Amino acid sequence: MLVLPGKTAGMVIFAHGSGSSRLSPRNAFVARTLQEAGIGTLLFDLLTEEEDLIYRKRFDIDLIADRLIRATRWLIERPETKGMIPGYFGASTGAAAALKAAAALSPKIKAVVSRGGRPDLAMDSLAEVKAPTLLIVGEKDEVVLGMNREAYEELASPKRIEIVPGASHLFEEPGALEEVARLAVEWFRRHLTP
Repeated sequence: MLVLPGKTAGMVIFAHGSGSSRLSPRNAFVARTLQEAGIGTLLFDLLTEEEDLIYRKRFDIDLIADRLIRATRWLIERPETKGMIPGYFGASTGAAAALKAAAALSPKIKAVVSRGGRPDLAMDSLAEVKAPTLLIVGEKDEVVLGMNREAYEELASPKRIEIVPGASHLFEEPGALEEVARLAVEWFRRHLTP
């Protein structure tokens, strides 16, 4: 699902979490907010329907990162997206794949945002990430918050961690997902601008 609003310079590629898909309502909401801000978006499935039935495949970060890398290369070679500045938005396990892909494609990837992510699953790649990275975690998501703080220490790139007050892992509380989208727009506008 590729959307190019107007004359956008930035393009955000989404990496959804385990058990989710390109149709994730949370990622779709963030994507719409980015589009309204003039940033292009690409949402796609990281696993086939058959693969998604195999639970361990959902946590095969190397496989998911490889698919994200291939999709990124495909996207930046398309005539209508050539020259756009790419970034990643990763949720849950998709954040680990986004960070691994950002490390592998450095310096092409210019920004990464993680929503309730598991950057700890990409610990072996974090020192290689050059893209400015924003980690967004819900205040009530204490276990994942701890994992993000550990990963934050390993990141060598420009970085920030944002804790959304009163939010749980899925950011279902009133206003929580809107805050995630606002933070993502701000981050991508800053780093995906020529």
